[in-house]
Amino acid sequence: MILDIAKNRAALIALSALVVVVAVLVSFIGFKFSQSGDDYGEQRQLADPETLRKTAYGDVVGFLDISESHTWMGIPFATPPVGDLRWRAPVEPALWQGTLDALKASDRCKQIGSVSESRPREEHGKPIGSEDCLYLNIFAPKFANEQVPTGNDRLPVMVYIHGGGNVAGYANQFKYSGRNLAKNHDVIVVNFNYRLGLFGWLSHPSLNLDGSLEDKSGNFGILDSLAALEWVQDNIEAFGGDPTNVTLFGESAGGINIFAILASQRGEGLFHKAIIQSGLPISTPMDHATNYIEDSGHLNSGREITNQLLIADATAASRQEAISHQNQMSDAEISRYLRGKSANEVLMLLGSDGMPSMPMIFRDGTVVPLEDLMEVFADAANYNAVPIIIGTNRDEFKPFFAGDSSLVELQMGFLPKIINEAYFHAVTSYFNDAWKARGVDEVSMRLAESQSDPVFAYRFDWDELPTILGVDLSKLMGAVHASEIPFVFESFDDRLMNWVLFSDENIPSRTELSKKMSSYWAEFAYNSSPGRGRDGTQTDWTPWDEKPNQGKFVILDSERDSGIRMNNEAVTFSVLKHRLLKDNAFPTTAAKGKIYDCLFRDSKYWDEEEFVSLGGKTCEMPLFQFLRL
Repeated sequence: MILDIAKNRAALIALSALVVVVAVLVSFIGFKFSQSGDDYGEQRQLADPETLRKTAYGDVVGFLDISESHTWMGIPFATPPVGDLRWRAPVEPALWQGTLDALKASDRCKQIGSVSESRPREEHGKPIGSEDCLYLNIFAPKFANEQVPTGNDRLPVMVYIHGGGNVAGYANQFKYSGRNLAKNHDVIVVNFNYRLGLFGWLSHPSLNLDGSLEDKSGNFGILDSLAALEWVQDNIEAFGGDPTNVTLFGESAGGINIFAILASQRGEGLFHKAIIQSGLPISTPMDHATNYIEDSGHLNSGREITNQLLIADATAASRQEAISHQNQMSDAEISRYLRGKSANEVLMLLGSDGMPSMPMIFRDGTVVPLEDLMEVFADAANYNAVPIIIGTNRDEFKPFFAGDSSLVELQMGFLPKIINEAYFHAVTSYFNDAWKARGVDEVSMRLAESQSDPVFAYRFDWDELPTILGVDLSKLMGAVHASEIPFVFESFDDRLMNWVLFSDENIPSRTELSKKMSSYWAEFAYNSSPGRGRDGTQTDWTPWDEKPNQGKFVILDSERDSGIRMNNEAVTFSVLKHRLLKDNAFPTTAAKGKIYDCLFRDSKYWDEEEFVSLGGKTCEMPLFQFLRL
């Protein structure tokens, strides 16, 4: 589960340490900090009369972007979820008088500032953003008022959900700017903020007893996404978009949320295609989300969060006192108590590292089904069956192993060096392939069997990273998590990625691949298949085919590394187990046993005798336990 991703703080610290090391190396050899790495829309732009559009809530004006496309930023799609609206389903925005200047991005949703989200150093570990954050941005080709497409000329709409573990991230990061995708491929791109962390996911039996089933669901981040999609349905025609041709796409937590929206009855009719980049079909039972630990609750369930708040404000001196006090409070008192806390009190309750462990994607039976999502996807009648693209990056996990002293050593105290490359790649490949097995191959098999609409899969392999002071980042990091995002958007201006991934030397390679990837994404938005891209000249990306030796997924890579090609080797947990048991790359049986435990415990592939025969060492990397079935 995503809640388990956050458990391994040591791994997250290791990743941050690696980023710092790379930053030091970059500074040491004189590379300049990217001047284009500031968030898009931070500065107020000049209103362009040609961008005047009429929405259901009032007129809005945007600006002409430097790429000669039109952009609108900070358009409200819901009433600010503050006060009594905290922890309730989003409410549609109020009408506004006059013309709304959509010239500047809204505030971010409440979160902890972190290097992973390209925040400046002075914000790291500190609260940033606001509860008043439910706003969206629109990117479109340049059209004068009287030239906005109508009828059959309306353009496909691509709505993006950002990542960040559902606890961080925001829509106006440069890497999510849709200006180039919109201009180069004649599509309308929309992105938006949604509530994060405890503001986006909290379930307590005393909250919202007077509210709707959506209010009681606790899935406020998912409901925000659905509200944004509803806004698109009602208003995107004014911007030249076709509400009957909406592609929902997103990465990491965004992809996880799309899996939930695919399964949600509330999502029916709001989108017509989906692209999931490095997502996972995961969800949390309601008792885990709501109850005390003794009643199968998570350590940060709704009940336990209330305990922690009672201790933090000295109402109770211990957890047992907090439980006793909470059990004596009425439902109304608990509801007032929780809503009476400041946003920062709620945000900082789980610490300042930015990736707290908490349950998300609740199986409430209203917004998200009661069943495990893989069970839901077994029957197309039970979910929103649409054409879909699903993929991962080849080296999703590599940076998280940079702090493992058995795999990577620090020379001169700061230069990371892989001790044994063959062993390093062998170990990391199991976790990378496990993500692919769970997030792509096994779910693609399930979807392709249950629905008539095509399922397409990919693996992103581009790894032409720079070598700095002898540190070969292509081997240490490779095709890492989230590195495909700028390729899709044709936007290579993210602050962190400019530190770590991109250099003058790899501009030709990434530009070439980016043009092809964005073309596939846009062709899918137009015609429900990536095919040969918009110009029809690229490698034919065919649907998942279960027949032996038939294409399963496309490998996305530059011509320098064999280019784009189809591959027929599906990865399942059964395949991984067979491979692991026969693998001779491990220095000890116990080292193999730890990976066995990480990947297979609590799944149908677990065998206690096998585990004992491998030394019986338990998994010390809870970050990866969400890969278990």
